Amino acid sequence: MMENRYYDLNTYFRDRFGCRVQKITVDAGLTCPNRDGSLAKEGCIYCNARGSGTGAAASGLSISDQLEQGKKNLSRRYHAKKFIAYFQSFTNTYAPLPKLKALYEEALSVPDVVGISVGTRPDCSGDDVLDLLGSFTRQRLVWIEYGLQSVHDVTLKRINRGHDFACFEKAVKAARKRNLNICAHLIIGLPGENRGDMLETARTVGRMDIQGVKIHLLYVVKGTELARLYRQGAYRCLEQQEYVELVCRFLELLPRQMVIQRLTGDPHPEELLAPEWSLRKTETLNMIKTQLEKENSWQGRQRAD
Repeated sequence: MMENRYYDLNTYFRDRFGCRVQKITVDAGLTCPNRDGSLAKEGCIYCNARGSGTGAAASGLSISDQLEQGKKNLSRRYHAKKFIAYFQSFTNTYAPLPKLKALYEEALSVPDVVGISVGTRPDCSGDDVLDLLGSFTRQRLVWIEYGLQSVHDVTLKRINRGHDFACFEKAVKAARKRNLNICAHLIIGLPGENRGDMLETARTVGRMDIQGVKIHLLYVVKGTELARLYRQGAYRCLEQQEYVELVCRFLELLPRQMVIQRLTGDPHPEELLAPEWSLRKTETLNMIKTQLEKENSWQGRQRAD
Protein backbone atom coordinates (compact mmCIF):
# COMPACT_ATOMS: atom_id res chain seq x y z
CA MET A 1 0.00 0.00 0.00
CA MET A 2 2.83 2.44 0.85
CA GLU A 3 5.29 2.28 -2.01
CA ASN A 4 6.76 5.63 -0.93
CA ARG A 5 6.63 4.91 2.83
CA TYR A 6 3.41 6.90 2.95
CA TYR A 7 0.02 6.40 1.33
CA ASP A 8 0.10 8.94 -1.48
CA LEU A 9 -2.83 10.15 -3.55
CA ASN A 10 -1.83 8.44 -6.80
CA THR A 11 -1.65 5.07 -5.05
CA TYR A 12 -5.06 5.67 -3.46
CA PHE A 13 -6.61 6.46 -6.83
CA ARG A 14 -5.04 3.37 -8.45
CA ASP A 15 -6.30 1.23 -5.58
CA ARG A 16 -9.80 2.56 -6.12
CA PHE A 17 -10.07 2.95 -9.90
CA GLY A 18 -7.29 0.75 -11.28
CA CYS A 19 -5.86 3.53 -13.45
CA ARG A 20 -4.22 6.94 -13.36
CA VAL A 21 -6.59 9.56 -11.96
CA GLN A 22 -5.81 13.27 -11.82
CA LYS A 23 -7.45 16.13 -9.97
CA ILE A 24 -8.35 19.11 -12.14
CA THR A 25 -8.47 22.45 -10.35
CA VAL A 26 -11.57 24.44 -11.20
CA ASP A 27 -12.43 28.01 -10.24
CA ALA A 28 -16.13 28.54 -9.51
CA GLY A 29 -15.80 32.29 -9.00
CA LEU A 30 -16.93 32.13 -5.37
CA THR A 31 -15.70 34.17 -2.42
CA CYS A 32 -15.09 33.65 1.30
CA PRO A 33 -16.76 34.96 4.48
CA ASN A 34 -13.29 35.96 5.64
CA ARG A 35 -13.05 38.23 2.59
CA ASP A 36 -16.53 39.55 1.88
CA GLY A 37 -17.05 41.15 5.30
CA SER A 38 -19.24 38.47 6.86
CA LEU A 39 -16.37 37.57 9.21
CA ALA A 40 -13.60 39.87 8.02
CA LYS A 41 -12.31 41.59 4.89
CA GLU A 42 -8.59 40.91 5.10
CA GLY A 43 -8.73 37.08 5.07
CA CYS A 44 -6.26 34.75 6.76
CA ILE A 45 -2.85 36.35 7.27
CA TYR A 46 -1.20 34.18 4.59
CA CYS A 47 -3.90 34.53 1.92
CA ASN A 48 -3.93 37.27 -0.70
CA ALA A 49 -6.84 38.52 -2.80
CA ARG A 50 -6.27 35.74 -5.35
CA GLY A 51 -7.18 33.08 -2.77
CA SER A 52 -5.40 30.21 -4.60
CA GLY A 53 -7.64 30.86 -7.58
CA THR A 54 -6.69 30.37 -11.21
CA GLY A 55 -8.70 33.31 -12.49
CA ALA A 56 -10.52 31.01 -14.89
CA ALA A 57 -14.00 32.04 -13.71
CA ALA A 58 -13.19 35.74 -14.13
CA SER A 59 -12.03 35.06 -17.68
CA GLY A 60 -15.42 33.56 -18.52
CA LEU A 61 -14.56 29.86 -18.60
CA SER A 62 -17.35 27.60 -17.40
CA ILE A 63 -16.74 24.63 -15.13
CA SER A 64 -17.14 22.31 -18.13
CA ASP A 65 -14.67 24.35 -20.18
CA GLN A 66 -12.11 24.26 -17.39
CA LEU A 67 -12.49 20.51 -16.98
CA GLU A 68 -12.23 19.75 -20.69
CA GLN A 69 -9.11 21.89 -20.93
CA GLY A 70 -7.65 20.16 -17.87
CA LYS A 71 -8.48 16.71 -19.23
CA LYS A 72 -6.65 17.44 -22.44
CA ASN A 73 -3.52 18.66 -20.67
CA LEU A 74 -3.40 15.95 -18.00
CA SER A 75 -4.17 13.12 -20.41
CA ARG A 76 -1.19 14.18 -22.50
CA ARG A 77 1.15 14.78 -19.55
CA TYR A 78 0.25 11.87 -17.23
CA HIS A 79 -1.81 9.54 -19.47
CA ALA A 80 -4.65 9.99 -16.99
CA LYS A 81 -7.86 8.09 -17.76
CA LYS A 82 -10.22 9.52 -15.14
CA PHE A 83 -10.50 12.81 -13.32
CA ILE A 84 -11.67 14.49 -10.12
CA ALA A 85 -13.05 18.03 -10.31
CA TYR A 86 -11.34 19.96 -7.52
CA PHE A 87 -13.16 23.13 -6.46
CA GLN A 88 -10.16 24.87 -4.93
CA SER A 89 -10.23 28.65 -4.80
CA PHE A 90 -11.82 30.38 -1.82
CA THR A 91 -14.83 28.69 -0.13
CA ASN A 92 -16.72 26.34 -2.43
CA THR A 93 -19.78 25.75 -0.26
CA TYR A 94 -20.31 29.48 0.26
CA ALA A 95 -23.17 30.25 -2.13
CA PRO A 96 -26.94 29.64 -2.37
CA LEU A 97 -27.76 25.94 -2.55
CA PRO A 98 -29.25 26.05 -6.10
CA LYS A 99 -26.04 27.61 -7.41
CA LEU A 100 -23.88 25.03 -5.68
CA LYS A 101 -26.05 22.21 -7.00
CA ALA A 102 -25.69 23.53 -10.54
CA LEU A 103 -21.89 23.84 -10.19
CA TYR A 104 -21.37 20.35 -8.77
CA GLU A 105 -23.75 18.70 -11.25
CA GLU A 106 -22.09 20.46 -14.18
CA ALA A 107 -18.73 19.09 -13.07
CA LEU A 108 -20.07 15.57 -12.61
CA SER A 109 -21.71 15.62 -16.05
CA VAL A 110 -18.35 15.90 -17.83
CA PRO A 111 -17.23 12.54 -19.31
CA ASP A 112 -14.57 10.68 -17.32
CA VAL A 113 -15.06 12.88 -14.24
CA VAL A 114 -15.55 10.27 -11.53
CA GLY A 115 -15.92 12.55 -8.55
CA ILE A 116 -15.56 15.94 -6.96
CA SER A 117 -13.41 17.38 -4.21
CA VAL A 118 -14.76 20.53 -2.59
CA GLY A 119 -12.47 22.91 -0.73
CA THR A 120 -14.21 24.84 2.02
CA ARG A 121 -14.19 26.01 5.64
CA PRO A 122 -15.61 24.07 8.59
CA ASP A 123 -17.90 26.99 9.40
CA CYS A 124 -19.42 26.99 5.90
CA SER A 125 -20.79 23.46 5.67
CA GLY A 126 -24.40 23.51 6.78
CA ASP A 127 -26.69 20.50 6.74
CA ASP A 128 -28.23 21.48 3.39
CA VAL A 129 -24.85 21.57 1.61
CA LEU A 130 -23.68 18.35 3.25
CA ASP A 131 -26.95 16.64 2.28
CA LEU A 132 -26.39 17.74 -1.31
CA LEU A 133 -22.81 16.45 -1.37
CA GLY A 134 -23.89 13.26 0.37
CA SER A 135 -26.46 12.61 -2.34
CA PHE A 136 -23.64 12.23 -4.88
CA THR A 137 -21.77 9.56 -2.88
CA ARG A 138 -24.01 6.74 -4.11
CA GLN A 139 -22.48 6.94 -7.57
CA ARG A 140 -19.40 9.16 -7.34
CA LEU A 141 -16.35 9.72 -5.19
CA VAL A 142 -16.84 12.80 -3.03
CA TRP A 143 -14.24 14.49 -0.84
CA ILE A 144 -14.75 17.60 1.26
CA GLU A 145 -11.54 19.46 2.05
CA TYR A 146 -11.65 21.46 5.25
CA GLY A 147 -9.08 24.16 5.92
CA LEU A 148 -8.01 23.63 9.53
CA GLN A 149 -4.28 24.51 9.55
CA SER A 150 -3.82 23.94 13.31
CA VAL A 151 -5.70 22.36 16.22
CA HIS A 152 -4.64 25.20 18.54
CA ASP A 153 -7.24 27.93 19.05
CA VAL A 154 -4.58 30.51 19.93
CA THR A 155 -2.98 29.88 16.53
CA LEU A 156 -6.30 30.00 14.67
CA LYS A 157 -6.97 33.39 16.23
CA ARG A 158 -3.45 34.60 15.44
CA ILE A 159 -3.81 33.72 11.75
CA ASN A 160 -7.35 35.17 11.58
CA ARG A 161 -9.11 31.95 10.60
CA GLY A 162 -12.45 33.09 12.03
CA HIS A 163 -13.33 29.71 13.61
CA ASP A 164 -12.03 27.49 16.39
CA PHE A 165 -11.06 23.82 16.56
CA ALA A 166 -14.44 22.84 18.04
CA CYS A 167 -16.05 24.11 14.83
CA PHE A 168 -13.82 21.76 12.83
CA GLU A 169 -14.69 18.80 15.07
CA LYS A 170 -18.40 19.47 14.59
CA ALA A 171 -17.99 19.78 10.80
CA VAL A 172 -16.10 16.47 10.63
CA LYS A 173 -18.84 14.61 12.50
CA ALA A 174 -21.55 16.12 10.31
CA ALA A 175 -19.73 15.25 7.08
CA ARG A 176 -18.99 11.69 8.13
CA LYS A 177 -22.70 11.12 8.83
CA ARG A 178 -23.19 11.69 5.09
CA ASN A 179 -20.40 9.26 4.16
CA LEU A 180 -18.22 12.10 2.86
CA ASN A 181 -14.46 11.61 2.74
CA ILE A 182 -12.65 14.36 4.62
CA CYS A 183 -9.28 15.87 3.80
CA ALA A 184 -7.87 18.24 6.44
CA HIS A 185 -5.50 20.98 5.35
CA LEU A 186 -2.65 21.50 7.84
CA ILE A 187 0.15 24.07 7.80
CA ILE A 188 3.63 23.58 9.20
CA GLY A 189 5.48 26.71 10.31
CA LEU A 190 2.62 28.89 11.54
CA PRO A 191 3.56 32.00 13.56
CA GLY A 192 4.00 31.33 17.26
CA GLU A 193 4.01 27.54 16.98
CA ASN A 194 6.92 25.42 18.11
CA ARG A 195 7.76 21.85 17.15
CA GLY A 196 5.59 20.42 19.92
CA ASP A 197 2.57 22.47 18.81
CA MET A 198 2.93 21.31 15.22
CA LEU A 199 3.26 17.65 16.12
CA GLU A 200 0.27 17.90 18.46
CA THR A 201 -1.78 18.95 15.42
CA ALA A 202 -0.69 15.75 13.64
CA ARG A 203 -1.35 13.64 16.72
CA THR A 204 -4.85 15.10 17.23
CA VAL A 205 -5.90 14.87 13.58
CA GLY A 206 -4.55 11.31 13.48
CA ARG A 207 -7.05 10.31 16.16
CA MET A 208 -10.04 11.71 14.25
CA ASP A 209 -12.32 10.12 11.65
CA ILE A 210 -10.50 11.80 8.78
CA GLN A 211 -9.56 10.03 5.54
CA GLY A 212 -6.84 12.31 4.19
CA VAL A 213 -4.60 15.29 4.86
CA LYS A 214 -2.76 17.92 2.90
CA ILE A 215 0.40 19.14 4.59
CA HIS A 216 1.45 22.63 3.55
CA LEU A 217 4.53 24.73 4.10
CA LEU A 218 3.75 28.26 5.26
CA TYR A 219 5.34 30.46 2.63
CA VAL A 220 5.06 34.24 2.45
CA VAL A 221 3.00 35.71 -0.37
CA LYS A 222 3.15 39.36 -1.40
CA GLY A 223 0.19 41.51 -0.40
CA THR A 224 -0.61 39.62 2.81
CA GLU A 225 -0.45 40.41 6.51
CA LEU A 226 2.18 37.68 6.80
CA ALA A 227 4.32 39.56 4.27
CA ARG A 228 4.16 42.64 6.48
CA LEU A 229 5.23 40.62 9.51
CA TYR A 230 8.05 39.01 7.54
CA ARG A 231 9.40 42.36 6.33
CA GLN A 232 9.33 43.66 9.91
CA GLY A 233 11.34 40.66 11.09
CA ALA A 234 8.41 39.36 13.14
CA TYR A 235 8.16 36.06 11.25
CA ARG A 236 10.90 33.60 10.29
CA CYS A 237 10.37 31.05 7.52
CA LEU A 238 11.38 27.45 8.07
CA GLU A 239 14.58 26.25 6.43
CA GLN A 240 14.16 23.42 3.90
CA GLN A 241 15.77 20.75 6.10
CA GLU A 242 13.70 21.90 9.09
CA TYR A 243 10.55 21.43 7.07
CA VAL A 244 11.62 18.02 5.76
CA GLU A 245 12.31 16.77 9.29
CA LEU A 246 8.95 18.05 10.58
CA VAL A 247 7.06 16.40 7.72
CA CYS A 248 8.70 13.06 8.52
CA ARG A 249 7.68 13.36 12.16
CA PHE A 250 4.16 14.39 11.06
CA LEU A 251 3.81 11.29 8.90
CA GLU A 252 4.87 9.00 11.74
CA LEU A 253 1.88 10.24 13.78
CA LEU A 254 -0.77 9.71 11.08
CA PRO A 255 -2.68 6.42 10.51
CA ARG A 256 -1.31 4.15 7.79
CA GLN A 257 -4.63 4.20 5.89
CA MET A 258 -4.88 8.01 5.80
CA VAL A 259 -4.32 9.38 2.28
CA ILE A 260 -1.49 11.90 2.13
CA GLN A 261 -2.75 14.17 -0.62
CA ARG A 262 0.06 16.72 -0.42
CA LEU A 263 3.40 17.17 1.34
CA THR A 264 4.15 20.79 0.46
CA GLY A 265 2.60 23.70 -1.42
CA ASP A 266 2.82 25.24 -4.88
CA PRO A 267 3.44 28.99 -4.59
CA HIS A 268 3.01 31.18 -7.65
CA PRO A 269 6.59 32.35 -8.40
CA GLU A 270 5.51 35.90 -9.18
CA GLU A 271 3.72 36.19 -5.83
CA LEU A 272 6.28 34.50 -3.58
CA LEU A 273 8.29 36.58 -1.14
CA ALA A 274 9.93 33.76 0.87
CA PRO A 275 11.33 31.16 1.26
CA GLU A 276 12.92 30.75 -2.16
CA TRP A 277 13.40 27.01 -1.66
CA SER A 278 9.61 26.47 -1.62
CA LEU A 279 9.71 26.70 -5.42
CA ARG A 280 11.87 23.56 -5.57
CA LYS A 281 9.02 21.16 -4.89
CA THR A 282 10.53 18.03 -6.45
CA GLU A 283 13.74 18.56 -4.52
CA THR A 284 11.82 18.87 -1.23
CA LEU A 285 9.75 15.74 -1.93
CA ASN A 286 12.90 13.79 -2.75
CA MET A 287 14.50 14.99 0.48
CA ILE A 288 11.47 13.75 2.46
CA LYS A 289 11.63 10.33 0.79
CA THR A 290 15.38 10.11 1.34
CA GLN A 291 15.09 10.98 5.02
CA LEU A 292 12.33 8.42 5.58
CA GLU A 293 14.51 5.76 3.94
CA LYS A 294 17.61 6.82 5.87
CA GLU A 295 15.73 6.56 9.16
CA ASN A 296 13.79 3.48 8.07
CA SER A 297 10.65 5.40 8.96
CA TRP A 298 7.14 5.35 7.54
CA GLN A 299 3.65 6.73 7.95
CA GLY A 300 2.16 5.55 11.24
CA ARG A 301 5.47 4.47 12.75
CA GLN A 302 4.80 6.25 16.06
CA ARG A 303 1.22 5.02 16.43
CA ALA A 304 0.12 2.12 18.62
CA ASP A 305 -2.23 0.84 15.91
